[in-house]
Formats: sequence, C-alpha cells, structure tokens
Amino acid sequence: MIKQPFVNMYKILSFAAGVALCMSACKQPTKTNQPEESGKPTATVQNVNVPVFQTDSAYAYTAKQVSFGPRIPNTPAQQKCADWLIAQLKPLADTVYIQRTTVKGPKKVPLPCINIIASFNPAATQRVLLLSHWDTRPHADQDAFDRNKQLDGADDGASGVGVLIEVARQLHADKPKAGVDILLTDVEDYGISEEENSYCLGTQYWAKNPHVRGYKANYGILLDMVGGRASQFFMEGGSQQYAYGPMKMFWDVANRLGYSDYFRYENIGTSITDDHVYVNTMANIPTFDIIALQQNGNFVPHWHTANDNMTVIDKRTLQVVGQTILEVLYRQPFEY
Repeated sequence: MIKQPFVNMYKILSFAAGVALCMSACKQPTKTNQPEESGKPTATVQNVNVPVFQTDSAYAYTAKQVSFGPRIPNTPAQQKCADWLIAQLKPLADTVYIQRTTVKGPKKVPLPCINIIASFNPAATQRVLLLSHWDTRPHADQDAFDRNKQLDGADDGASGVGVLIEVARQLHADKPKAGVDILLTDVEDYGISEEENSYCLGTQYWAKNPHVRGYKANYGILLDMVGGRASQFFMEGGSQQYAYGPMKMFWDVANRLGYSDYFRYENIGTSITDDHVYVNTMANIPTFDIIALQQNGNFVPHWHTANDNMTVIDKRTLQVVGQTILEVLYRQPFEY
C-alpha cells in the first residue's frame, strides 16, 4: 500500500493521468468510467419485485450505534455496540459468525477486534459480499480546533453499518436467489500514516482467516461514509482496477433509479486505501468502494473531525445507497 503523497489523509492518493495505480500492482490504465452512449445499462434486468428500503430504520440503526459513544477498540462502547450488532443480525441471518481476536495496532499496541459476519442463503454458490467497518477513529486528527477530541463516527462507520442492517432485515423478509454475506469489520480506523498497513486491521484478519474456509464471492461492495448530506460517490481508482464490471453495473443501476446527483461517472483521479484494498489483494474478491468524496478528490469536510455526528446524516443519502443495493441484489446481481 502506498502512503505517499497522502497529504495527511490515510485513505487518499491522488495520481496524475498515466501514472500507475498502487505502484507495480497497478500498471495497466484504468478503464474509462463514462456511461454508455445510450445512457442505459446493457445488462439483462430481471422482472422481480424489489423490496423498498426503509430509510427511517437505517437512520435509527445509525443513531443507535452513535448512542454507545465512540466505538474505539478496547473501550466499553466497543463491546456494547458489538453485542447490539450481534443481537440485531442473529434473528435475521441464516448464520452469524463472530470473529474475536487481538490485532497489533500502531507501535504494536494489542487491540481487541470483533468481526461480525451474517450469511444469507448459504447454499448458493453465486455470492455477493457487503462490508462496512463499525469502529470509530480514536481521535479527530483532522479537526480544526481540537485534534485530540473523540468523534462520533456517524458517517465514517455507523452509516454504512446502518444501511447494511436494514438490508439484512429486507433479506430476511424476502430472500433473493443470490447468496449474500454481510461483513462488519472492526479496527479499521485506528492506524497512522507513518505505519503501512496499520489501517483496516479487522479486514486484514478476515482476509487471512475467512469465516468459511475457502470462502469466495463473485464480488464485494464496501460502504464507507454513505450517509452524509448531498454526498457524491465517484468511481475510485483501485475499484476501477479490480472491480470495474460490478462497480459500473452498480453506478448504472443507481442512475437508472434517478440517483445521478449521487453516483457520478466523472473520473476525479483518486485512489483510496480502504478495506476493499485488502479484500482485493488478499482475499482475491473483486471489490469496489462506495465512499463520499469531493470533486477535487478530498474527503468531505466532516471526515475525521468532531463534526462527524448525527447532524451530518441525511435520510435521503441512506435511501439512495440502500435502495440501489436492493435493486442490484434482487434484480441483476451478476449481470455485468
């Protein structure tokens, strides 16, 4: 993983046109991310009933996580939130797997890590992996006033999990033909830019120790910061390299549903070190990242600040992301 030139942002790496992505691993140019000339996706769309994503539920799930306090590893809030997440998913999924381990954080600090995996339709060989981290960064290092202050992580962490719990509720009520696995990862946001691979520790552990031996999925969808007001989601560089087909399908579905203000085709020349990097390179599952960015490639202003609280969460954004996921899972999960 490259840490330069991150400009004090662990997830973003801006690159000039023609420069390889991710050093030697990314020597081929990325595909263009413009829509088809007709403006319509070419995939076969199945005529099936798609559940309606319940935005109020996703918002409530997001707020509940925040109510525990910052979900920092090795704090009471971590265990309380983990217990709650498990309690929500067990009645919904066919099987829930819980990975409890200890990972080494920056400066080799031992950190308790709790990954939670909810599996739906486990007999299906064709599968989609949905994932999001649920922990909170231990300090607001991008805050303009107090960089030692803790933050709620309402968007960065809780929003993606809130969407996925509501998706799980819909999967339980009306199972699709595809197999679906929801992976909630821990200890994603504890790292420091000075130490390579110090972020996404829960995902790294899962990639080396999957919940099912030999686990494979057709592709994965990572949700990270998917609840902010007026969010825009651009096609991230690493996602284009590893998972362009399913990502393009997802963007086409979102635009077909009328969400073009959110899911943008413009190439802003940005690659992000996030959980999907390790799913792509260690688990070998093509995975793309849905994450809010600004047009200039920077993160949204509340990223890693004390302003990342419930005031930035917008129900419309949650609905746009959640309904697109359901549309893909029920209507055309593998048509890309």
